[in-house]
Amino acid sequence: MKPEGIRVLAAIMFTDMEGYTALMQSDEDLAKKLRDRQRQVLDTAVLLHKGKIIQYYGDGTLSIFGSAVEAVESAIKIQEELNKDPKVPLRIGIHVGDIVYDDEGAYGDGVNIASRIESLSVAQSILVSSKVNDELKNHPQFHSISLGHFDLKNVDTPLEIFSIANNNLVIPPEETIRFKTGTSFKSVAVLPFVNMSSDPDNEYFSDGITEEILNALTKVDGLRVTSRTSSFAFKGKNTDMREIGAKLNVGTVLEGSVRKAGNRVRITAQLINTADGYHVWSEVYDRKLEDIFEVQDEISIKIANRLREKLSSKQINEKLVKSYTNNFEAYKLFLQGLYEWNKWDPYFVKKAIELLEKSISVAPEFVLPYALISSCYVYLGAIGYIGTKRAYPLGKKYALKAIELDSTIPDSHISLAVVKLFYDWDFKGSEKSFLHALKLSPGSADAHHTFTYLLSAQQRNDEALDHIKIALELDQLSTRINHSYGEI
Repeated sequence: MKPEGIRVLAAIMFTDMEGYTALMQSDEDLAKKLRDRQRQVLDTAVLLHKGKIIQYYGDGTLSIFGSAVEAVESAIKIQEELNKDPKVPLRIGIHVGDIVYDDEGAYGDGVNIASRIESLSVAQSILVSSKVNDELKNHPQFHSISLGHFDLKNVDTPLEIFSIANNNLVIPPEETIRFKTGTSFKSVAVLPFVNMSSDPDNEYFSDGITEEILNALTKVDGLRVTSRTSSFAFKGKNTDMREIGAKLNVGTVLEGSVRKAGNRVRITAQLINTADGYHVWSEVYDRKLEDIFEVQDEISIKIANRLREKLSSKQINEKLVKSYTNNFEAYKLFLQGLYEWNKWDPYFVKKAIELLEKSISVAPEFVLPYALISSCYVYLGAIGYIGTKRAYPLGKKYALKAIELDSTIPDSHISLAVVKLFYDWDFKGSEKSFLHALKLSPGSADAHHTFTYLLSAQQRNDEALDHIKIALELDQLSTRINHSYGEI
């Protein structure tokens, strides 16, 4: 009977020489010389850091260590030595996981993931999984940089990859890793729909439609949607789709246009693969303005179902966009207020409040203006434009009214959480509201970002760092989020 293999939890390190096969064809002697030098350095460095090489294969090795710290220390030493003449262009990938090994080799999920990580690496770099990076947090001698989340072959969920940034180690560009992993249809950026109406003042309408579709897509389980700030950074620019995909780390982009005339609206939408710039899907919608919520819902569901094979096995049939009001005048005023709010300037935020108050006067049961007015007052109070004794109670009043009308609007709970934090000093109540907002919208960069204010105030810095990383992944070009990341 064949004995069972040994099963251990270990730090798993894969190494591989870049360009070895090509070098063997052009200069076999040099290829063998560099391979032998690599093995000699590894034999010494792995043993020195209490590791064990359990498998040689061609120009690479598989080693295991008792701890992630020892594995990374060994990897750094290896790259330092191999960066000396004659240089060996070595790639290294490290993961912590379960491994089974016997006389015939090693196998298991941990081995597979470590191997995938190594294949994404480049010469003179060390890539590690988030599990490894977590083990390095309390060791200040290590420096690492997150390269983002990536889909790896035969791995169920996207994995966050870090590059060790010590000494002269090479940090691979995100574009290089994205090219190696291929296109992910689990991520989408919604670019601002172009205003094709004869009246340029209708831009508020096209921007509003874009944001509503974006918010609807965030409700789709398994789909990562880039937040508004990063998507709208490309407004009015004729940027190549492949470049947008690289900058925002998305596999698909939705773009389109809106033409409003009288009581009719024409919306065009097309979904584009960022790997090659080709259209995945496109459609034109001609509708009456009073059907605008149905159009937004139809577009969102069609996009989600186009991607559903990569998201889940079930087709998405439930509504993603609520019909909040039948009064188009109230909705128009809301979109105008939203347009002013997004300028992030006190003068325009005050204009937004005026428009939103008009929207409420036209349709008192329309919830969206209440939620947005709450955000406006909280913002004006936070920057000191309005006294806190006036701004925060007003923010709380409108947030509670919005929650009374519809408790599923995450922005209302975020506003309420901020008031509880900075005005009521109610940390427990603030956290409860933040967590409720995150439950309603786990893909909201704003919810994750704002939650870090509470976490930092309580010196829960590791948790704050986790949430700001998620926010940054969702909204990579946001100055505010990048600034908070630096502060944390």
